Amino acid sequence: MVRTGGVSSNWLWWAYLITGMCTVFFYARMWRRSGALTDIGFYELRYSGKPAAFLRGFRALYLGFFFNVMIMATVTLAAIKISGVLLGLDKYTTVLVAGTITVVYSATSGLWGVVVTDLLLFVIAMVGSIAAAYYALAQPEVGGLAGLVSNPALTDKLALLPDFSDWRVAVPVIVVPLAVQWWATWYPGAEPGGGGYVAQRMLAARDEKESMRATLWFNIAHYALRPWPWILVALASISVYPTLESLGAAVPEVDPSILRHDLAYPAMLVFLPHGLLGLVVASLAAAYMSTISTHLNWGASYVVDDFYRRFLAPEESERHYVTVGRATTVGLIVLALLVSLWLENALQAFQILLQIGAGTGLIFLLRWFWWRINAWSEISAMVISFVVALWFQFGDEAAGLPSLHPSLELVIGVAITTVVWLTVTWMTQPTDRDTLQSFYDRIRPLGRGWRSVVDVGEGAEGGGAGPALACWLLGCTVVYAALFGTGYLLYGRPGPGAAFLGLSAVAAVGLFRMLPRVGFE
Repeated sequence: MVRTGGVSSNWLWWAYLITGMCTVFFYARMWRRSGALTDIGFYELRYSGKPAAFLRGFRALYLGFFFNVMIMATVTLAAIKISGVLLGLDKYTTVLVAGTITVVYSATSGLWGVVVTDLLLFVIAMVGSIAAAYYALAQPEVGGLAGLVSNPALTDKLALLPDFSDWRVAVPVIVVPLAVQWWATWYPGAEPGGGGYVAQRMLAARDEKESMRATLWFNIAHYALRPWPWILVALASISVYPTLESLGAAVPEVDPSILRHDLAYPAMLVFLPHGLLGLVVASLAAAYMSTISTHLNWGASYVVDDFYRRFLAPEESERHYVTVGRATTVGLIVLALLVSLWLENALQAFQILLQIGAGTGLIFLLRWFWWRINAWSEISAMVISFVVALWFQFGDEAAGLPSLHPSLELVIGVAITTVVWLTVTWMTQPTDRDTLQSFYDRIRPLGRGWRSVVDVGEGAEGGGAGPALACWLLGCTVVYAALFGTGYLLYGRPGPGAAFLGLSAVAAVGLFRMLPRVGFE
């Protein structure tokens, strides 16, 4: 993204901080109260009858296989490019070695092992990425931070916000992500209302308070700590390899089919001293293993608990389910490795997944607070968003129509999907009242959207909405101000840098003073 569109293009994923902080303060405690083993188990708590059962089984396979495999394939593609440049390995050797090592410990350790190793691997990965940025800046063509920010070729790449005088750039880069994307699209790790492996960690927390704190830490680490070392390497790579041709000339041994701008990262690592290069390679392996193990555990839990155990073999022993889970883990990694051999760059998969999830996000936000949403709402949204995504991927070209910009496709997909699922919601029977009452009694969401159909009681939750909203806004301020402040300091602008970091500190103080008022059990 940085090489082709500049630093500001990161708003395509930075916007998801709004989703993440919303999950922290509104949804983490409700997920923990549900007591489900996975977020897919939520469906038969919230909905009723055969549609609820079908939705649970179908979505377990839909997410556990399709989405999960696509994400793992994207990460494996990164491993292919890194090992091709740094280790001289062909893509087949890479997928065999990387997949085998990761699947062995993922299949044997379970969730506890994945969580513990994730924390260690995150630390190692951060050390390696910072070292990579340090030596990238030290290259003569770059000239350190001062040379980087004064390079005329990078003038249009450094801005943290897009040029609002050119709406052809500003609308897709920041307007659509901040106005539509964060609430309307489902993307693994940034699901509106929480879900996937984030929900898995919330459900596994000791209590509601730890569920919230863990999710808060994830958002701070993901959006405030991780980005800048990678951004600096990307900017430095433009000075060293300004074009794809120069990048290809530097790594002639790499398969031409995967020569894209994301190959610049491993190409910049060749400048590291050998001992440190080993550490950085280890850190990249750590990042790979951390992500893959998380997705393998997440996907296997869907397939085993929400499909196999629920519908095919409900009375087997725990040992049997563990064995099936390990077999599923192996199957998932095999599929992911095969798909990784087809992909060409990470942005390709990112845009495919965004479009497939377009329009479904609003359901995941509202289903906790509006009783009228039912299983058919989610089923119709999944089907129509997938059909629209297939059309934009293959149909318009087959019909001879011009391709649209991905952001316009996203907005159109959101509009069509939202109209369809709202129509289906009002045309189908609501969830039965006993299920709604049971769900409300267990979760105790805000009562306003439930009063017409359930007995909310005298203790209906409502006082936590104001503090939760304040924490949401303060949390976003903490992270965005820290992100901007760090960037301005790196750009050699201490005034704005100190101001943003000061704002982040003030917001953090306000946040932690407000937290006790959110309300936990």
